[in-house]
Amino acid sequence: MKITFLGNGDSMGTPRVYCDCEVCSEARTSGRNVRLRSALWLETEGEAPMLLDCGPDWRAQMERLGVRQVVQGLLTHAHFDHIGGLVEWADMCRWREETARLYAPAEVLEEAAQRFPWIGGRLRMTANDGGMDYGKWRVTPWKVNHGKNGYAYAYRFDHHESGVAWAYCSDSIHLSAEEKEPLKGLSLLVLGTSFYEEPYPLETRSLYDMKEGLELVREVEAREAIFTHLSHDIDVRRDYALPGNVRLACEGMVVRVG
Repeated sequence: MKITFLGNGDSMGTPRVYCDCEVCSEARTSGRNVRLRSALWLETEGEAPMLLDCGPDWRAQMERLGVRQVVQGLLTHAHFDHIGGLVEWADMCRWREETARLYAPAEVLEEAAQRFPWIGGRLRMTANDGGMDYGKWRVTPWKVNHGKNGYAYAYRFDHHESGVAWAYCSDSIHLSAEEKEPLKGLSLLVLGTSFYEEPYPLETRSLYDMKEGLELVREVEAREAIFTHLSHDIDVRRDYALPGNVRLACEGMVVRVG
């Protein structure tokens, strides 16, 4: 599977309009720290590409990717930074006179439909609570703790033939043993880590920080890990002394698994 990172930012993106910190200021000049909201573009043999999350930067991401058609997508949860582009996607389908498929667990689809009740005519919503196939990959969602922001879903991708597996867990924190179980045996873990070391009380937080993320990677013994959903706390000019199997996501990054 070919995985393209369309965005690697948190819910506010970088730079933040109100902020003059060093990271946001750098993002406005050389632009190394510019971050669109987190999303992936998945491609595998014999299947149309699959969008994973559809945030408010969707239009810019499609333009940069050079894509004029999106026929299917997955959602992790119904927060605006992950569904804000659904209206534009549905409108694209309207102008193209076609219908796309949107997959997610039923409660995520219900919440998205409540927020944007007019999109269902062009985005055919299909619940995937029991999993689904994408080419030779089995795609399995599971519910994860999103801290003060409630819940999200993560996705595990298992190749039917090779046994290779990878997972996308963009919005989670303080996972239980049961929630960690699908993260074991992975060739790649894509994990959301907004801060390097978040200074706020645990009950006020919603994502792992990088130091906690490194502990999780070691615990589940992921072969490789990529940290995404990065806030303006993270400066790509800084050396975080990450181990050789862990790196930060960047826009346009392409990774192949399997």
